[in-house]
Amino acid sequence: MAFQSVFITGASSGLGRGLALDYARKGATVFAAARRASELEALAKELAAGAGRIVPVPLDVANLDAQEKAIRAAEAQSGGALDLVIANAGVGTPTHALDLDWRDVQRILHINTTAACATLSIALPAMVAQGRGTVVGVSSLASFRGLPGNAAYSASKAALATFLESLRIDLRGTGIQALTIYPGFVRTEMTAKNKFPMPFILDADQAVRTMVRGIARGKRSIAYPLPLVLGTRFLASLPAPVYEFVGSQIAPKRPRKKG
Repeated sequence: MAFQSVFITGASSGLGRGLALDYARKGATVFAAARRASELEALAKELAAGAGRIVPVPLDVANLDAQEKAIRAAEAQSGGALDLVIANAGVGTPTHALDLDWRDVQRILHINTTAACATLSIALPAMVAQGRGTVVGVSSLASFRGLPGNAAYSASKAALATFLESLRIDLRGTGIQALTIYPGFVRTEMTAKNKFPMPFILDADQAVRTMVRGIARGKRSIAYPLPLVLGTRFLASLPAPVYEFVGSQIAPKRPRKKG
């Protein structure tokens, strides 16, 4: 499947950056959205002559009104509905129950769930009107079960996955696809900050190839890498008391704040 117009959030680094380059090199006009304008400009200049085009879109997805204006502008430049919209922007920080700040919880839920769902929701009306298009949400293998020390992140990605599942049902027979991506650990700026083991971690290029293949095939669920997928699916199948015991054995130990 060839996409001519693509809108990607979180495109200044990591998976979003890799996806933007891949689709542009295949000839698409890619609207690359992120907060760091300088990184987007550098990304646009990276394309070889004769390839597609990357249009930098400086945008903080947390600002939902700004998101709507950006997507409407991309639709106007494309002459109608976008072919592919990928809600990729996301944040993550530990949210251990013994050391919890509601501001961290609010930020994670707003960016990973509210803003991501808004990205897809804003793009859908034009797709529905034209009877074509693909929307993609980047969830996580962390959505399969509540991970210890990461309540907000797991919840945010589970909510996005459930949102997309409902969209798939509603969109059956319309010519519009709603796909969910469940990455494991990938070497990016975000994971570089992690201080814990990251089993079966992939290079970003490997992850991007997997995602692009899955999107081209219209796979409703794109999960990787396989060993980690199998492990998380096994954990998801455990009865709650068993999983909670197992989780308590591997949970990060965080001391309570004093005072």
